[in-house]
Amino acid sequence: MSDGLFVELTQPQRDRLAFIELRVRFVGEIRRQDLVTRFGIQSAAATRDLALYRELAPGNIRYDAQGKTYILDQRFKSLFNFPPERVLSWLTQGFGDGEPVPLKAWVTSESLSRLTHPDLDVLARITRAIYQACPLDIEYYSISSGRTKREIVPFALIDNGLRWHVRAFDRKSQEFRDFVITRIKDPVELSGQPVSPHERSDQDIQWTRIVELELVPHPDQTWPEITEMDYGMRDGVLRMRLRAATAGYTLRKWSVDCSPNHSLRGHEYRLWLKDHLALYGVRSAILAPGFALLDADMLIED
Repeated sequence: MSDGLFVELTQPQRDRLAFIELRVRFVGEIRRQDLVTRFGIQSAAATRDLALYRELAPGNIRYDAQGKTYILDQRFKSLFNFPPERVLSWLTQGFGDGEPVPLKAWVTSESLSRLTHPDLDVLARITRAIYQACPLDIEYYSISSGRTKREIVPFALIDNGLRWHVRAFDRKSQEFRDFVITRIKDPVELSGQPVSPHERSDQDIQWTRIVELELVPHPDQTWPEITEMDYGMRDGVLRMRLRAATAGYTLRKWSVDCSPNHSLRGHEYRLWLKDHLALYGVRSAILAPGFALLDADMLIED
């Protein structure tokens, strides 16, 4: 958006316009009540904000009289330049939805970034499909199969610390799998196509199953009490409850030695999984350092 359009707008107005764009682009719809609830304004003020957004960005949203909601128009062109990290924070944590402006840092800091950021247009189609519970037709680039055409039914985003995945039912393999978002091209929402009961998230055993893990200081580390301090352990144990679908990502990110006899060596292995059998049947355990693979056909990321 050009600076000239902001001259007569207050910061709260700009924040509300940014919220309108985020909701429509990544969820697919917005109602007056969404603005009323989010910002504590009157319904008349919300109506004015929506009218102002339509004036500043003609073709971005249109009113659906039947649903009494404003929906995404096919001519959409982003009015704001949202950084991917801000968008993902808003989508997954529900904050940071104001106008993207430089923030003043109170202390000097440095944060490691992810390998890549998802393309926001691709991400928007995925998140709209999640919110509206509709399938997606995608072009996907798989390590095992190369370029393929897929139909997936997405239902959740997953952050593995380095990159973002989408958890979805894959109609090609007839399985629930994780798809790397940066490998997805040309997603098309199949809005009129129904989702079968077996394709819904509550049928994903790996997603609904919760595993309880006990991590302890690695027996080969010299100072276990320092590990206890670093990881906030109680009585020398760190207890975690993780989804089976994501447990492997966490164990890999934290460099947890998951071998039965704590056989991994290296300064990065500060933690050891006390009972490796706790991962039995967990498909994502294929990613856990030192885990003895019991099923050679286990696959979580295509």
